[in-house]
Amino acid sequence: MTTYYSEDHEWITVEGDTATLGITAHAAEQLGDVVFIEQKEAEDDFEKGDEIGVIESVKAASEIIAPLDGVVVSVNEELADEPDKLNADPEGAAWIYKIKISNPEQLNELMNADAYKALVE
Repeated sequence: MTTYYSEDHEWITVEGDTATLGITAHAAEQLGDVVFIEQKEAEDDFEKGDEIGVIESVKAASEIIAPLDGVVVSVNEELADEPDKLNADPEGAAWIYKIKISNPEQLNELMNADAYKALVE
């Protein structure tokens, strides 16, 4: 299982042609206390660069930007009732989507952990 990172502070863990997507701990920290999340629905498709959701915190609202082309397979529905999970475990239980990757070559445009760490330092 490989994890990739986007410049928009999202992580993607890939298994086969399916990926789990969420926001990084850095993003959660920058947002502050999350109070609401707007998510796409299963079977919604999207292209790299599309807005695929919005996270609202006490500080700001932040768009979730698609790091690659895909289709939503499932949505973490727990986040609708408990958006604060994004602060508690952003890179674990608080994943946002499971997606089917449409264009695996786009993964090459994302960062590995070391490159992401350098970006946020």
